[in-house]
Parts: sequence; structure tokens; C-alpha cells
Amino acid sequence: MSSSVTLTAATRQNLLSLQDTASLTATTQNRLSTGLKVSSALDNPVSFFTSQALSQRSGDLGNLLDGISNGIQSIQAANQGITSIQKLVDQAKSVANQALSTQITTTGTASTAYSAASASTVNLFVNGAATSVALATTDTLDGALTKLNAVVGAGSFTKSTDGTKIVMNASSDVEFASAGDQTILGFSAGTAASGPTYGTTTAVGQSSDLSVSGVSARATLASQYNSLLTQIDQLAGDSSFNGTNLINGKGDNNNLTINFNPKGNSNLTVTATDETSSGLGLTSITSTSTKTSTVGQGNFLLNADINTTLNKLTTASSQLRTDASTFGSNLSVVQNRQDFSKNLINVLDTGSSNLTAADLNQEAANSQALSTRQSLGISALSLANQAQQGILQLLR
Repeated sequence: MSSSVTLTAATRQNLLSLQDTASLTATTQNRLSTGLKVSSALDNPVSFFTSQALSQRSGDLGNLLDGISNGIQSIQAANQGITSIQKLVDQAKSVANQALSTQITTTGTASTAYSAASASTVNLFVNGAATSVALATTDTLDGALTKLNAVVGAGSFTKSTDGTKIVMNASSDVEFASAGDQTILGFSAGTAASGPTYGTTTAVGQSSDLSVSGVSARATLASQYNSLLTQIDQLAGDSSFNGTNLINGKGDNNNLTINFNPKGNSNLTVTATDETSSGLGLTSITSTSTKTSTVGQGNFLLNADINTTLNKLTTASSQLRTDASTFGSNLSVVQNRQDFSKNLINVLDTGSSNLTAADLNQEAANSQALSTRQSLGISALSLANQAQQGILQLLR
């Protein structure tokens, strides 16, 4: 047998109102504690899942920001390397120009008087270039000087104050193919392993009557130049960031790819360059002489070769400026995408928050209103029960 309590309509209505108020109060308190008006799919499926998708995309972009930041630093490291290499190239230019301005001269006076006993050909090397002068038995000293100056250069040969010996004052390195070529002009014969020579010439050792200057100075400058090329190679190798080096050699494995979205279909590939000495087209100055007592061998001794080196340095400078401009353009693009990603993350987070975040000011006001409403509901329930309390008084 079941039994039930019969409530009046007014009492039931007030109880329902109190239950609704309690439910709303619980919802408001949950929003105040979590800060969310949609904390699960049960609250609002569309807003919840849309907000979740926006938050996930924001997180993916946030993860990519680390890669973008590393890419920026790698490009800046490469650009710094190029800037420093440019300074070394400028220094190498200075060394080459100093070598070019260092004059090579051959000076001295013959130890014996000139005498054309018979027709002969004097074989010479002028700055490494082979040439010859044909002398006849009828050539006087003045005639021989005219022929020599025509080959070596005006003013290179004069006669001594007594008018019998040849005096050399040439603005070049003048060497003789054999000892006989020296003695024909009155100079003492040189030994096979003495004196400075140019490259692979077959000149005999320089005569003790003659002195060559400038060769040793240019040799020292050639050594300085080679040292600068070594520094360029080392600097290019050190211009890396987090294992990425964009100027130490070309190749797909050295390229840097920076992704701007999670799918990887929005990216930038920074092409690596070769800023080493070989990549810039610069070669070291080497010696090719087989003589045993040489001073300053190599093509740095010839003015024409120094000018060729200067042209290579100018081309290298142009390449460095072009590559620096390319890296600068890439850096600008990556920095722009970094700023864009940061702003887009903010937009996504704001959009996600708008869908799920609660207005705490409004929820606080709701809490106060529900508290007042609950108090009023309790009072109304009390009034609804007063009629039954009157009957209880009669029963007493």
C-alpha cells in the first residue's frame, strides 16, 4: 500500500521555483570557478568543438614559431658571416694593391767592359717572360744599349761614367737564360741555385753584379694573401646556428626550409651559398719553382697576375653583396611571417575564448540575483504553507 503527501498548488509551484533557482545557482558557480560558459560538449556542442578546433590551430602555429625563430637566427648568422667575409676580401684587395705598388727592380753595374767580339744572341727573362736581343759584331756599346732598352724597356740599360760598362736599372726582374748570356754583357756569371726567379723559368742564377729588389716583399704579401683566404674558409665554416650553415657550401642538404603552417604547403626555402674562398673563385698564391734558394715564387710576382687576382676579388665582392641582399630579402619575409603568425594566434585564441569564456561580471551579478531570488522563494514557500498552519492551530 503506497502513500503520498499532498501539497497545495502554491507549495508545489514554489518548490519548483526553488529547484530551478538551485540549478541556475550551480551553473553560475561553475562558470565563476572555471571561467567558462561552455566547459564540455554537453553545454553547447557547436561552440565547444569550434573553440577546440581554433585552439588546436593556435597551438600548431605556436609550435611552428620555434622553427621560424631558429630560421631567423640561421639567416642572421649567415648574413653576419658574409659581412665579416666582405671585410676579409677588402683586406685581401689591400694586400694585392700593396703588392702591385711594390716595384720590382734589377740594378747593378757590369764588372767588365762591354766588348762585342762576335755576333751573339742574349736570351733574357723579363718578369718571367722569355725574350732575346740579337747583337752584331759591329754593335758599339751605345748600339747594344739601344737594342737592350728596346726589349726590356726604355732607360733599363745605360753606360757607366767611364763609358765602358753596362749599367742596369730596370723596373722589372731581369734574368738570363745562361751564364754565357750574362758574360756577353760583361756581368759575372751566376751560379745555378742563386738569386730569385719567376715561376718555372729556366734562368740561370742571378749575377753577383746585379741586385733584385721587391721580390721578397711581394712574396711576403703573397703569404699574407694566402692567410686571408684561410681565414675566409674558417669564418664561413663558423657561421652556423644550431647546426645550420647557409654559407659553407651549396647543395640541397645545406638549404633551410621554414614552414609557416602545419600542413607544410606554406613555406620558404632559403638556398645555401658557398662563400668559401673556392666558392668566391679565389685561389691561393703558390710556388712552382724548383730552385733550391728561391725568394718569393709564384704568380703574385707578376703585375698582370696581380691584376687578375684583383679582378677576382672584385667579382667576389659583387657575389657577397648579391648573396647578402638575397639573405636580407629572405630574412624580411620570415620576420613578416613570424609577426603574422603571432597576430593570427592572438586572433584564434580570442575567437576560441569568445565561444567558451564566461563573462565573469555578468555571472557575478547573476549569482547575487539568484541568491536574492532563492531567499524570496523560501519566503514565498513559507507564505504558501501558512494556510495549513492555521488548521494546525484549530486542531490544538
